[in-house]
Formats: sequence, C-alpha cells, structure tokens
Amino acid sequence: MKSQPITKKDRIISLDIIRGIALFGILLINVPAFIIMMENSPQLDMSGFNGILHALVEAFIEKKFFSIFSFLFGVGFYIFVSRAEERGDRYYLRYVRRLLALLLFGIINALFIFWGDILHIYALFGFVLLPFYKLKPKNILLSVGLIAFAHWVARIVCMTVFSPTAKPPALLDFIASDSLTIIIMFLLGLYAAKSGLVRNVSQHLRTFKITRSITFVLFVIFAGIILWITSKPETDTTIFYQKSFISLGAIPMTLFYLSTLFILLENKALQNTLRPIGHVGQMAFTNYIGQALLGRVIISFMGLEVISPLPALIISLVIYAIEVMISTLWLRKYKQGPLEWLWRRMTYGKPSV
Repeated sequence: MKSQPITKKDRIISLDIIRGIALFGILLINVPAFIIMMENSPQLDMSGFNGILHALVEAFIEKKFFSIFSFLFGVGFYIFVSRAEERGDRYYLRYVRRLLALLLFGIINALFIFWGDILHIYALFGFVLLPFYKLKPKNILLSVGLIAFAHWVARIVCMTVFSPTAKPPALLDFIASDSLTIIIMFLLGLYAAKSGLVRNVSQHLRTFKITRSITFVLFVIFAGIILWITSKPETDTTIFYQKSFISLGAIPMTLFYLSTLFILLENKALQNTLRPIGHVGQMAFTNYIGQALLGRVIISFMGLEVISPLPALIISLVIYAIEVMISTLWLRKYKQGPLEWLWRRMTYGKPSV
C-alpha cells in the first residue's frame, strides 16, 4: 500500500483558499484569548473604534469561521477515507489512527501552547463521521436536517424558557451547544464532498446560488439582531441573548459565506490572485499551531496584559502576513507543511513514498 500527499493536480484550490480565509477569522477570535484574563487584569478598551470592531467581530466572525473550518474537516474526512478505500487500505482503522494522532497534537497544544485548542475536540467528534460514510448523500443530508432542527429547537428553548443564570438539563444543553454545531458542519462537509458539490462547483452552480439567496436573508436578519444587541449596555441579559443569537445564526451565516466563496472562486483569475492565502490553507495544521506560538511571542514582546479589538486586529494581520510569506516559501520546496508531514507519518507509520 502506497500513500502520497495530494498532488497539485488533484488539489481543489478553492478549498485551500477557503481554509486559509477561515484561519484568519479563527486567528482574529483567538488572539485576545492568548492572554488569560484574571480578576485583577486591566479592563478591555471598548470605546470608539474598539467598540465598533468588537460589534463587527461578534456579528460577522464569531463562530462562523470555526464553522467553516468544521465544514472543511468533513470534506477532508471524505477525501481521506475515499482515497484510502480506493487503494484497498483498511480505511476505518487508518482514519482512527489519524484521529488519535490529531488528539495527541491537540492535547499537547492545549497543555503547552494554547488553552483554547480546537484540535482535540475535532479529533473526538471526528469519530461521529464514521457511521455516516457509507450512507447515500441524500440520507446524510436528511440526517443533518433532523439534527439541525433539534439543535435550533433546543437553542430556542434555552433562550425562552431558561433565564441567563439558569442551567438547562444536561441533554438539552448539549443539543443546544456549539458541540452540535461542529458535528452538523462536519456532516454538511461530508455531504458536500460525497455528492460532488465541492469538486464540481460549476455543475452545481444553481444549488450554490439558491443556498446563497436563502441564507443571505437569514444572514441579514441575524447580523442585524446581533449588532442591535451588541449596541445595548452590557448586562448578563444582553450577553446571554447576544451569545444565543450568535449560536443560532452560526450555521446559516456560515452557509452564506461558503456558498458565496465557492461561487466567487469559480473565477480562475480570482483563484490565482488568492493563491498565497491558499498556501496558508494548504498548511492549515502547521499554521494553526504557529498562530499561537507567534502570538505569544508578539504579545510578550509588546508587554500586553489584555488585548482590545484594535490591537487584536493589528496582531492578527502581522501574524497572518508572516504565515502567508512562510507558507509560500515553504511550498516552493516541499509538498506539505512540517506538521502535516508529521501527522501523515503518524497516520501511516512510514515516510510518504
């Protein structure tokens, strides 16, 4: 059994670019969390432009870019497992080994680099995808619809029945949680890959345009509500409803971003222009870990105790620019990033041929 990294010919460039864009959104959310706030820490500056930036991030980025990343994880699951199956490999065992390696990386990252690591969560929830692999696309989509409906009902119940300080029952709380959002986006990614949507966008433009039109309406509604709540004085109640509507809007707003990006990236000239961002996405694993390392170095050098929205944006732009340069230079010589290579080695137990 031979395994090789996906070649340039086989890569879906739009996926790399979207993954690279998602990494910037994730970075923008994570940078303030690189410093753990304590009771005696200085207050964040939310005046003037900082306040505007905070509102925009809450409305248009919070939870959406992690959800894009979750969707792409589901796509990656299908590509990995289907290629392993074509080779005659024991794809279920190979995928389990891949997840266990990711879990190890996530635990190391959470313990020693960034407490807000998402890798270990992806590794654990990644097992949920296995029983869905053999289902027909329409059955995967039906499953997603049922799970998403339960998720939204549970979230609405939590908003309307329970007060900001009350804790819902454990099962209801889980169904309404961001954990289920991740699983839903995993499954949507699996569906999009297995049905051929992401590999043949041009043949499915009507589907993408319908999705974009429907989700645009929901995008405007949720963004408007979140911005309106964010403009109110901050209390336990406004924070509760702000977070609730951010969670409710995460999936439709993410689908609007995804459908729009897939349509736009059918333009080859735009694809070529955004290739440097695609390089970041091609090395997403390395760059995700690298963001936290670079962030800690920059924040320590600047001597910051808290990170308000404007400094967070500046730090994010600096880190991302560094990652664009490093990724572009690295991929001129190598086929994959260093952590991607190591993850592959741990998955297959030997160097790529």
